[in-house]
This record gives sequence, C-alpha cells and structure tokens, in this order.
Amino acid sequence: MTSLLATRTSRRRSVAFLVLVATTLVLMAFSSNPVVREFQSGIGFAFRPIQGAIDSVATAAASIGKAISEVDRLRIDNDRLRAENERLAIENRRAEEVTRENELLTGLLQLRAGIDYQTVAASVIARESSEFRRVITLDKGTDAGVAVGDVAIAIGGALAGRVAEVGPDSATVVLLSDSTSTVIGQLTSSAATGEVVGQLGGVLVMQQIDSTERIDIGDEVVTAGIELGGGVRSPYPKGLLIGQVVDVRRDANDVVQTAYLNPTANLDKVEYLLVILDYEGGLPPIGEQPIDCGAGDGTLPEGEQPCLNPTPKPAETRAPATPKP
Repeated sequence: MTSLLATRTSRRRSVAFLVLVATTLVLMAFSSNPVVREFQSGIGFAFRPIQGAIDSVATAAASIGKAISEVDRLRIDNDRLRAENERLAIENRRAEEVTRENELLTGLLQLRAGIDYQTVAASVIARESSEFRRVITLDKGTDAGVAVGDVAIAIGGALAGRVAEVGPDSATVVLLSDSTSTVIGQLTSSAATGEVVGQLGGVLVMQQIDSTERIDIGDEVVTAGIELGGGVRSPYPKGLLIGQVVDVRRDANDVVQTAYLNPTANLDKVEYLLVILDYEGGLPPIGEQPIDCGAGDGTLPEGEQPCLNPTPKPAETRAPATPKP
C-alpha cells in the first residue's frame, strides 16, 4: 500500500515537471516570434506614460518622506541646541553673578583693611523702601557684636546709616535717605558744615549752610565728625562719604543756603555693608569728659581734664538796609 502511494506521488511529480518543461519551450518559441515581440513592444509603449507617472509619484513620495525625515532630524537637533544654549546662558548668568559678588566682597575687604575701626561684614536680607521709610535689615546682630547706634558703611567708605534695632542674628538700619535721618555734613571744598537730612524719594538735603560759603555743583560732602557741644561726639566718624552736590538754592535775604545731594552709595540697591563696632558717639567716657570752667576760680589742679569750651556760633550777617528816600 505504501509503495503504491509512493509510485503515484513520483508519477505526479514527473508529469508536473514535463508540463513545466513543455510550457517553457512553448513560451520560448512564442517570444522569438516577431508578432509576439511586436505585441510586447506595443503593450510597453502603451503603458510607458503610466509607468513614468508611477515612477514620478514614487520618486516624489520618496523625496517627501526624505524631507519629512530631514525636518524631523533638524527639529530634534534644534531642540537639543536650544536646550544647550539655555544651559550655557544660565551658567553664564551664574558666573556673572558670582563675579559681581566677588567684586563687591573684594571691595568690602579693601574698605575693611583701610579703616581704623573694628568692623563686621553683613548682608542685606530685607528692605523697606517707600515714600516714608528707607530701612534695611542685616543678617548680623548682637551675636556678632552689633549694637544700637553702630554706623553702617558701604563700599568705597560711603555712609549708609545707623543701627536702630538689633536682635541676636539681625539688625535694622535706618538709611541716610530716611526722613528721620540727620547727619552733620562738611563740604570738602570749603569745610563748610550743614545738616544733611533725608527727604521723600531718597533725596538728601544739606541745610543751614552759611550763605557766605561758596558751593559748586559736584562738590563732595563727608561726615564732619565734630563735637556737637558739651563734649558730645558726633554719632558718625569723620570723613565718611555722604554725597555729591547736584543743586544749590540761595536766597539773597537769608543768612543760610541749601544744597541738594546725590548719595554716594546706591542706598536702594546696596547688598553688603560694614558695621563699625567700636566707634563711640555721643558722650565720651567719664575720664575724657571735660568739666565746666565756670565753677570755682578757673584754676585747675594738675591732672584735671581740660575745660569745656563751647563751640562759637557763626555770626549772622544781615542784608544792608535800604536807604529811605
């Protein structure tokens, strides 16, 4: 039974092979026939435009696909470059900020090395700038030796203000531009003095300047550091920069004049300050306080402190009287 099936299968394969060979021979014979070749040429000519159109469509589709792929690649590259540029820009801004802070701290260290007082550096951690108040908060307090009345100075030796309140790790400084601030200023060009007070908007006004003194635009004003009478020291050390004269108002019938100053320090943007810890304003220590010479006969025993000599007031000048007709 098995051999019979094998014989039939072999016979079918042989028949199929013979059929394929015969078909091939017939096709070869037909293909060499001139009529068949002419028919093939006609069919090819007839379908050539369609074939060209199909080739064009295929080429265009391939070009579009390639363009889409290129656009997608360019978009990815562009996103990557944009992210890289943003990262570099952030790093550049960070480097610029670090450089700026280093320059500020370097200036603060140079100032610290150039003054004769004990100081502590502090950062501004809060700011109140309104039409009525100019106050900042520092990150140093009593733990760092800061006390009420201490003077705060900015880079370049410019006066910033005085400590009004203090806690263990913070201090409140009333700025020079605050409306409650008053400092005795001195013109470097003539040594004339006047009261520098803060005004609304942060402007400084130097009042009560003798009208006989010459004041020029651009003159610098520093802290006078003079005794205020009765042995009372100025609350501010001598020679701290206050500002520069930008305007002068004179009245021919007045014995005083007024100057308007631009603060040396940018008080609305100051970031770091030095707080002077060991300057003693107000009354000097008991051993250095002068005595009143009006008591007794004026003869002091050897070793006594000198007498108190009141600071003379400047003589008032009056405008000449207009002669009567």
